[in-house]
Amino acid sequence: MRTLAALSTLASMLMSPLAANAADAASGAAMSIVRNGEQASIMGAPANFVGAARIDPLFPARSPSRVSAGYVTFQPGARSMWHTHPLGQTLVVTSGTGWIQQAGGEKQAIRPGDVIWTPPGVKHWHGATSTTGMTHMAIQETEDGKNVEWLEAVTDAQYEAAQ
Repeated sequence: MRTLAALSTLASMLMSPLAANAADAASGAAMSIVRNGEQASIMGAPANFVGAARIDPLFPARSPSRVSAGYVTFQPGARSMWHTHPLGQTLVVTSGTGWIQQAGGEKQAIRPGDVIWTPPGVKHWHGATSTTGMTHMAIQETEDGKNVEWLEAVTDAQYEAAQ
């Protein structure tokens, strides 16, 4: 009897994704692929960045999902303004060496493979070191049409402060 119950449970677990996929197909939902290079790079706006930063969008938030992502490449000395995210942000450093700082905290070095979670509403900045560029993937959610609240510039004194 236990074997029959276990097999029944296993069958249900295996069939659930198939039923969900069939429902998606029946509703007309389809996967989409954005090919590498299909989206144009944009330069970071001077209102949001100090120095040269290039943004390579990966994907926008598509309803009902609120998640979007992109690569941001900072040239040496470049950094974001202080900012917050309404639903937080995850960064994955992919190349170079950078710095990140939470308001009231110490500046910290970040390197390839580091994953940084910034909780919702936490004021912070991130960017390259003064001598080395840095690229990270930024992943965030949108709330009420916004995924970031830009604040004031990171001063040179704040940027150059010892870590």
